[in-house]
Amino acid sequence: MKLIGSYTSPFVRKISVILLEKGIVFEFINHTPWAEDSQVPHYNPLGKVPALIDERGLTWYDSSVIAQVIELRDEAPGLLPDDALHALQVRQLAKLADGINDAAVTIVREQMRPDAQQSEEVLLRNREKIQRGLDALEAAAAKAELINTGTLNLADIATGCMIGYLNFRRVLPNWCVNRPALVKLAETLFQRESFARTVPPAG
Repeated sequence: MKLIGSYTSPFVRKISVILLEKGIVFEFINHTPWAEDSQVPHYNPLGKVPALIDERGLTWYDSSVIAQVIELRDEAPGLLPDDALHALQVRQLAKLADGINDAAVTIVREQMRPDAQQSEEVLLRNREKIQRGLDALEAAAAKAELINTGTLNLADIATGCMIGYLNFRRVLPNWCVNRPALVKLAETLFQRESFARTVPPAG
């Protein structure tokens, strides 16, 4: 099994954490989607990471799809509830965390542009998306019914990778203010070996 992606991508990190938690052996192939000679479009026509090549030689892309492909292997630990409705609710929270990542990546890319070309509207709109998304995840984490339950699931992993990315790229440095449940969840997750082994490289 081969995982194609960048060490700094929160979406790639999510899949790496899932594979590590399940003890699935994989080869990591480091390809950045932003390079002019990027090989990523060879695996995903959209030019996005991650992509996964399974043992049958099938190529999968989009982290949500890849997470489901891995879950279909039925290897412990299971990361979704057995109840179909609850599983869908967990997937929705995971997608919410992914959406926050999308907004954060947009901000990072926008801030790489020359100052005169940056759009304050784009930056503001995406900061608002992040704030609303974090508020929703905080409420869910405080309830501890679908996320932050004490049993690791897909939404926990996606949220931890998202928070890790916000910290890594210093997007919204004050995200933790008035969000104690998310802070506690992040502290717990970051102590796991799977998260420790996938910390993005500095620089």
